[in-house]
Amino acid sequence: MIKVSMEVREGAALSTAKVQAESIREAVSITRERYPGRDVRVIFPIDAEDFFIESPAERTKRGLLADELAQT
Repeated sequence: MIKVSMEVREGAALSTAKVQAESIREAVSITRERYPGRDVRVIFPIDAEDFFIESPAERTKRGLLADELAQT
């Protein structure tokens, strides 16, 4: 399992979401399903310390972890 930050944009509105998934491709897919019709991108650089999920408790969760609104 991995965890990445995603940028979600709709017009001028911008938010970020942290996503846990089996792959980056799946993380993008999960985010697109959660936010249909919005532009979705992986935020680079990926935080190497948080990328791989190692604890059993974290591995049992799946999908979006948190939304951090950053309205612009």
